[in-house]
Amino acid sequence: MKQTVTVSLPDEISSDLKRIAKDEGLSKSQIILNALQDYIFIKKFRRLRSKMMAKAQAHGIFTDEDVADSTQVIRLRVTKPCGRN
Repeated sequence: MKQTVTVSLPDEISSDLKRIAKDEGLSKSQIILNALQDYIFIKKFRRLRSKMMAKAQAHGIFTDEDVADSTQVIRLRVTKPCGRN
């Protein structure tokens, strides 16, 4: 089901939207839909990242290097046969 939403845009943004739509061969609605989808994706990603960072920090993982070190430990556990050093 689709819903119609009315949006008021400043003149400059409206002009940019028209130009971009023409340049890309898309409708203004499609450009706005794409932009909104990207915005929603980024918001969801940041929310998830924030939750995951809190969990990682609770386990002492603060930097990219910490992540790399942790994955190295996991790889060693997986690749070493059980009961051997």
